[in-house]
Amino acid sequence: MAACMLEQGEDAFRKLFRFYKRRNPPADLNGVIDFNRGHAKVRSTKLSNNLLNDQDASKVGLLPLHQWKVYGLEDFPGFLYISNPFLPGWQHCWVRQCLKLYPRKPNVCNLDLHMGLDQTSDLWGDSQEKLRNKSSVRRSQKTLLEKLRWVTLGYHYNWDTKTYNHEHHTPFPPDLAELSCCVSAACGFHSFKPEAGILNYYHLDSSLGIHVDESELDHQSPLLSFSFGQSCIFLLGGLTREHTPTAMMMHSGDIMVMSGQSRLLYHAVPRILPFPGGDLLPPCLSVAPSTETSEPPLIEPCSTLDWEVCAQYLHCSRINMTVRQVLKEGGSFPQGEKFMLRGSEDSYHCDDGKRTMELLDGEDLLAKRGKIAQEYGM
Repeated sequence: MAACMLEQGEDAFRKLFRFYKRRNPPADLNGVIDFNRGHAKVRSTKLSNNLLNDQDASKVGLLPLHQWKVYGLEDFPGFLYISNPFLPGWQHCWVRQCLKLYPRKPNVCNLDLHMGLDQTSDLWGDSQEKLRNKSSVRRSQKTLLEKLRWVTLGYHYNWDTKTYNHEHHTPFPPDLAELSCCVSAACGFHSFKPEAGILNYYHLDSSLGIHVDESELDHQSPLLSFSFGQSCIFLLGGLTREHTPTAMMMHSGDIMVMSGQSRLLYHAVPRILPFPGGDLLPPCLSVAPSTETSEPPLIEPCSTLDWEVCAQYLHCSRINMTVRQVLKEGGSFPQGEKFMLRGSEDSYHCDDGKRTMELLDGEDLLAKRGKIAQEYGM
């Protein structure tokens, strides 16, 4: 394999990560699995139709369960790939939530580390007109939404200590909780409790480094991952970085579920790719929302004006929502742990070239984090 020609001494995962991340020359993508096109390692999977009723699915914008296309992957027990189970137009609604609603306070985002609360309280309001009228010139000034890299929900992840803490918590969005419970129930996890969310906002020069999601105190519940916008290469490896990962494509609307033996595997995103075919947006994002529903929708439809902003943002971006259960059922955090307010951005979510994040000196940053915690009761 071409990846073997890279630097000696690297672990197998790092070799393949660097191979797919490179741009000159661009990596050969023939080895990347696309679940919609079939592959020797891909297995079609049927979910029991009585696990999720049609009314509950429709309420959060999902197709009836019997219409879902679900796949497993050889050698990865507990891993499920669901190919865009969303009703027409419903991806619009969830994208709008990710850009307009979820970055609002009291939720936490990367911009809080180096900007005042008055500047980060309404990223959408500050950015919408600039995005709607954005110039095609590549070097035009970025809006605050375009500088957004992550948002944390519920139990807020501490990027420094790689932990959660009971003192650093705000209400988890009820609409996202309902969506997550529907997907987890469809996959057989009826007791799943959405307690923490990490939203990552990628651009075409972004990547997500090699890591394992092991900070949660509950590893029996699944990790849910939702993708919207441009496509990406996702690498799924083993329990160590010596295990050569499997490369696969994730497209807009696709959902991944990591549970069982796949819950604690190394994974990464080395590359964001424009949707194949040269269109600015994948076809599933060009479909008008359906106005027919048997149940009142959980969230309001995405307006035409709001979608103009979202579509402009997604032309060269991808949004990923991951939802986790932090505590074991009936469990609690260990006693005696202190909430640590040390600060920097996450170490594995980065852009190529110049970093866009401006970090404060440690003492100033500590004061700012403390101000945020005090103001929002964390």
